[in-house]
Amino acid sequence: MQVLFVEDDAMNRRVVKDMLRVVGANMEEAADAETGLRMIEDGTYNIILMDLRMPGMDGLTAIKHLRANTAAAKATLPVIVVTADTAIDLREQCIQAGADEVILKPVAMGALLNAMGRMVAKGSTDDIVLS
Repeated sequence: MQVLFVEDDAMNRRVVKDMLRVVGANMEEAADAETGLRMIEDGTYNIILMDLRMPGMDGLTAIKHLRANTAAAKATLPVIVVTADTAIDLREQCIQAGADEVILKPVAMGALLNAMGRMVAKGSTDDIVLS
């Protein structure tokens, strides 16, 4: 499984990368949304993890851009928002922007794997195998 985590905080990226390594997933990193969108265009990923609060373009804008401005196959990639924001209407905002799931920071391994599992169960990913 190839995962891209778009997150400005290096420690958060490291923690999630270590979690994913345990289950045999490979994670690439982008420290900002613009870089993440370029990586999506150029790379092959099964799931995108997206922070919301980043310098420059925020995560909601990046998700909207992904859904509207990329090739059809990549525009439908599963996106899981990873955020510390606990606003009451946040989940709805994320879903309206095109996110598939929302999990909260600090990221719990169970929450992350459950969200990823739901993406696999929905058929939103191609032939993913977690070891």
